[in-house]
Amino acid sequence: MQFVCHSAYGLAVTATGSTSRARTYALLHYSDPTPAARQWRLVNLVVLGIGLLSVVLLSIDELDEAWQSTLRLVIWAVSAVFLVEYLLRLWVAPETPRYDQDTPLKARLRWAASLPGVIGLLAVLPALMFAGRYAVTGVDTASVFCILWILKIGLHAPAFGTLGRVISNERAPIASVLILFVILLLIAATAAHMFERARQPEQFGSLPAAMWWAVVTLTTTGYGDVVPLTAGGRFVGGLLMLSGIVVLALMTGVLATGFAQEERRREYLRVWEQVARVPLFASLGVVTLSEIVGKLRTRYYPSRIVVVRRGDAGDSMFFISSGEVEVRLPTGQSVTLGEGAFFGEMALLERQLRSATVFTTRPTTLLVLYASDFYEIASHIPQLAEAVEVEARRRRNENIERGESLAKR
Repeated sequence: MQFVCHSAYGLAVTATGSTSRARTYALLHYSDPTPAARQWRLVNLVVLGIGLLSVVLLSIDELDEAWQSTLRLVIWAVSAVFLVEYLLRLWVAPETPRYDQDTPLKARLRWAASLPGVIGLLAVLPALMFAGRYAVTGVDTASVFCILWILKIGLHAPAFGTLGRVISNERAPIASVLILFVILLLIAATAAHMFERARQPEQFGSLPAAMWWAVVTLTTTGYGDVVPLTAGGRFVGGLLMLSGIVVLALMTGVLATGFAQEERRREYLRVWEQVARVPLFASLGVVTLSEIVGKLRTRYYPSRIVVVRRGDAGDSMFFISSGEVEVRLPTGQSVTLGEGAFFGEMALLERQLRSATVFTTRPTTLLVLYASDFYEIASHIPQLAEAVEVEARRRRNENIERGESLAKR
């Protein structure tokens, strides 16, 4: 019995610890949408901004000693905050989904070796390396090292993750463009070395020196510090300038295409997630759902914002993925619609003007289906059109009954 009690107590403690760790992980997660997580990210960015400003100001030698001492204390305080954050992230690392099959120790080691872990370690190194003798005066090594805090901003920017996926997805064409860049660079440097080394031995006397000119010219930077003087050198330079434009255009096209494809993929996943919350769509099956997702557009509205006004053109209907709206009828009455409901279908089906004003009562995510897309979907998904028409008929009858009731009064 005593063993059972101790075991139950141990399981309870473990469960409590795991729950606390999971809550802390959610709070520290960079993309968690909860208010507490957003507030923490805001505080983290404010602390980061104060630390960077202090490092920049401390590099001014004209500051008096009092200001320098204050700035040193601020840098120490920021370092301490980042140290606590690093230890917390190390503690909650086993809650990371991709580490769920690892032991807690292995999960923490893997996180420490990851990019966020390395950046977090760099952020606390000033406090660890210069503890006890943080005498920062002017542009000291310690204060310059704190500039690495700027890397933490990348952890708060989702676009950096997108950039990484784009580079990974487009690595083959990017590698091809880089290889072309290197080929042109070496050919141009070699040709310039042959044509110019007699007249400009200092600038073109060796291939590394000629490569500096080739890099500046190929990237179309054009510092003008090294200029070919012979006819052959200028001919090579002209061809290299034109080649640089082509190479940069190729790289821009590859990255632009990659970003466009990644953004379409992310938008598709976002819309799919929102569509799956609407019962009318969820019951249609995966194949039908995939076709609908391509037609819907996600719109985010804050609280107390008018979505449609009475008298507007009925060119679209709306599905409530999350949140709540209030429909203000011509009779003066109001109807509240919540998650999973839809509105705007009567004006769309009857091709008339809006008969009611709709506004949000709290932050709301809506899925918009335009008239042309609705009729296209309805042509080969009749069950969707039937469900919408049934609901429109029911609401029309309710509005008639409300009007008759008010008339009797």
